Amino acid sequence: MSRPLTLRSADVDDLTWIHELRHRVYAEELGQHPLNSEGRLADGLDGANVYLVAARDTDRVGFVSVTPPWVGRYGLDKYLTREELPLLDADDVFEVRLLTVEPDARSGAAGALLMYAALRWIASRGGRRVVAMGRSDLIGMYRAAGLRSAGRTVRSGAVDFEVLTAEVTELSRCAAERHASALARLAGGVDWRLDAAFAPGPDGCEHGGASFTAIGADFRTLERRQEVITADVLDAWFPPAPGARAVLTEDAGWVARTSPPTGAQGLLAELAAVRDLPPETLAVGSGSSDLIFRAFGRWLTRASRVLLMDPGYGEYAHVTERVIGCRVDRFRLRREEGWRIDPVRLSAVVADGSYDLVVVVNPNNPTGRHAPAAELAAVIAAAPARTRWWIDEAYLGYVDPAESLASFAARDPRVVVCTSMSKTYALSGVRAAYLVAEPGTAAELRRWTPPWAVSLPAQLAAVAALRDPGYYAGRLQRTHELRARLAGDLAAVDASVTVEESVANFLTLTLPPGGPGAASLVADVRLHGVYLRDLSPLSPAYEGRTVRVAVRGTGENARIVDAYRAALGHLHAGARKVATAGAAR
Repeated sequence: MSRPLTLRSADVDDLTWIHELRHRVYAEELGQHPLNSEGRLADGLDGANVYLVAARDTDRVGFVSVTPPWVGRYGLDKYLTREELPLLDADDVFEVRLLTVEPDARSGAAGALLMYAALRWIASRGGRRVVAMGRSDLIGMYRAAGLRSAGRTVRSGAVDFEVLTAEVTELSRCAAERHASALARLAGGVDWRLDAAFAPGPDGCEHGGASFTAIGADFRTLERRQEVITADVLDAWFPPAPGARAVLTEDAGWVARTSPPTGAQGLLAELAAVRDLPPETLAVGSGSSDLIFRAFGRWLTRASRVLLMDPGYGEYAHVTERVIGCRVDRFRLRREEGWRIDPVRLSAVVADGSYDLVVVVNPNNPTGRHAPAAELAAVIAAAPARTRWWIDEAYLGYVDPAESLASFAARDPRVVVCTSMSKTYALSGVRAAYLVAEPGTAAELRRWTPPWAVSLPAQLAAVAALRDPGYYAGRLQRTHELRARLAGDLAAVDASVTVEESVANFLTLTLPPGGPGAASLVADVRLHGVYLRDLSPLSPAYEGRTVRVAVRGTGENARIVDAYRAALGHLHAGARKVATAGAAR
């Protein structure tokens, strides 16, 4: 029986074999490099790049190299200047190179699986574009995988290469559509040990919420919710207001069987009164995702150009890039600038009027930073008239309602403010949200809202919640206290890990470079029933090292800290063991 093919990241003991195989293939076989007496070919990017290895038990059969953008240099820099290949200046380009397979394994699946493994590793780190050097005699294989010419060729030794590139979304779509049956067949015979899922989620959107899988998405084992810490999603740690709970439970049978007001008239009236807004400026939906899909589907086409903050909430990239197919650019938020939105830089980027839509989540998820309303309003006011702005204020309740741009949106036809009632009102399960826009825009979206779009439980709970601001003020203040305590407890575990508090109901942990990554930490804490969110797929800015932690209650936060401490200890012990074994060999 054939031994399964293992796909894994290289360890220190693999480097000698990698260098020897490189010499055998690229010096002896292809004449790309001169022969040397050591019989090994090292690479200038060793130590900065990542090698993925295919093996059968202890027999290695092939490898591929991936160079992430945070390294700051690429293998292609040896052959082309940045003026000749400007795409290398982008912040989200990953280079795939040195796909190398042992001669006796080239007729098998190792090469294709290594290419696919590189794609999945890149996607799991937020990569959006791939660049590669493909041997001219193998160009058909690369094009079949979805790569296309970048318009440049290079020569290394006696071998000609074509520079190839593609968007990660295109490559993923190609793999799913053209090679689905082959991948399904191969999946059964592969021992997949990479810290990236073998296949993307069913809709291609990277969400949190894996914790519900542990509870049981078939709802047969809901008692597990008492055992699982769901700190991977930003649901409130506290229950809804007493009035909201009461209205859902006092006559649950009536609530379940009764059709709600068709257009959520009572909810709209309550929102108008509480937010001091004209009713004609409001539209409601079953959660903010409902409003996003409905509005963007009306406004945008494949020809539209959209600007997103990066890092930012993944739903916006999913809808604009993968669902609608817009051209999407990123406004880079920089760690060294505290992830703040620089208003001067943003104004300069939008000044030419080329964008149909700019999306700003404020406060930002996942960075947890808030842009002052006055700064953002000034940028919008000075922006070209043709550019529409979508401001997502899902987490504004944790800052100050006075910082809302809702009243601005009610007057300016270029601006829409969307607000979920999930995060600050503890209503994630019933799904309710609203948006504010000038009357014409709001009316258009109401026309495209199906009847009964917001369920009766959601309408009842949302109205009751809006009528109890005192309860929520206390809960939000307690959230800030719990977050500060959790941040301090986590920081005390390991000083090499950077703990950053947000302004909302979460914080982030950034692991130091050179050690275990975010995916490994997330996987390890799950062994303790604790679910955290690996932020790597959202943006390459996180370099595969940042985890988001939702604030929970006192007891659950203590379990998070204990699981984190145990996971770090286990991961560091494993890293020391590998390093020791490598040194001994």
